Amino acid sequence: MKECRICKSPIEPFISYGKMPIANGFLTPDQFGQEYFFEMRVAFCHKCGMVQLIDQPEREKMFNENYAFFSGTSKSMAIHFKEFAEHVLADYVKGPDPFIVEIGSNDGIMLQNFAAKKIRHLGIEPSANVAQVAIDKGINTVSKFFDEALAREIVKQYGQADAFLAANVMCHIPYMHSVVEGIRILLKPAGVVMFEDPYLGDVIEKTSYDQIYDEHVFLFCVGSINYLFQQHGLEIFDVEPQKTHGGSMRYVIGHKGAHPISKRLQEQISKEETIGLRKAETYDIFRRNCEQSKKDLMLLLNKLKKERKRVVGYAATSKSTTITNYCGITPELVEFISDTTPIKQGKFSPGVHIPVRPYQEFASRYPEYALLFGWNHAEEIMANEKKFMESGGKWIVYVPKVQVL
Repeated sequence: MKECRICKSPIEPFISYGKMPIANGFLTPDQFGQEYFFEMRVAFCHKCGMVQLIDQPEREKMFNENYAFFSGTSKSMAIHFKEFAEHVLADYVKGPDPFIVEIGSNDGIMLQNFAAKKIRHLGIEPSANVAQVAIDKGINTVSKFFDEALAREIVKQYGQADAFLAANVMCHIPYMHSVVEGIRILLKPAGVVMFEDPYLGDVIEKTSYDQIYDEHVFLFCVGSINYLFQQHGLEIFDVEPQKTHGGSMRYVIGHKGAHPISKRLQEQISKEETIGLRKAETYDIFRRNCEQSKKDLMLLLNKLKKERKRVVGYAATSKSTTITNYCGITPELVEFISDTTPIKQGKFSPGVHIPVRPYQEFASRYPEYALLFGWNHAEEIMANEKKFMESGGKWIVYVPKVQVL
């Protein structure tokens, strides 16, 4: 039995997805022999409600100078982060000469909106290659990991922050107490923390188990986040459900008592009780749903193979690593994965080694079926792929259930 990363209580795993590689570790054939794997087991803590990986690879294995994810490649995400930035400025940052800090700032997709308005800002991005893209765009960025010590350095150099922002990054960090203490030190008395991550409630309801991979050491809900932040004199005062990443939650947090508690927060807490996020049996049902989804997807892919139908993966996402490795999807079932990210093209997918090829190869000779690994961008993708569908092409999706569209 292991202990909870947040409250040190005993936790027990409710599912193992088996041996998993680094989700963003796209590789060349000469690297196949040295590929790193870990057993991806997930556990629930009865005391604080935190759902978490039992083991996580070292952070340098996941976030480094070869990191293969750039936020700027998605138009819909660029719009989302522009709206996020405008919301922060319109509703929360009022004083003169504000200072905005974002961790996991990636290629500057959100901070560029503050930089354009000449607002003081600092991006903290540990993956050097991605941080450099932001720096080249004129966005003030340091390539470091955020913690309590870095927070003190930032206060010394820039003063305290009016807003501390993060998107799809807090759930990546195992040493959360140092991060939250760093936020407390960094935040002005009336300052605001706003961060969003894939939401546990959505993962449970949609069986979107591909939200679980090496980087996502936690799956957050309102209850577990409030428990964590209250240990450091901070509290959630509002929540804003988001459609991004197939269902995310934005948490709005401040120093205890600094902001009125919203009605929406109370409603979300009640909803979590109804869904049963604090009950062990909820996770037992989720495990069975994952097993059924795997079985259904493999039955479909094997049937299409027998019928000699071409199946191509669409979007070499981090999430696809969980699906392909847990289900055992190999190049015999999926010919290649089409992706527009140059750093992934010509490489092979982690673990199962499906070739990753440029999008042109998908468009020049359409397959009969496309396995949609980027399902959380389905609307944007399908709007762009009318020709594929007009040619008779069909989509295979697996969230919330396995089906052909």
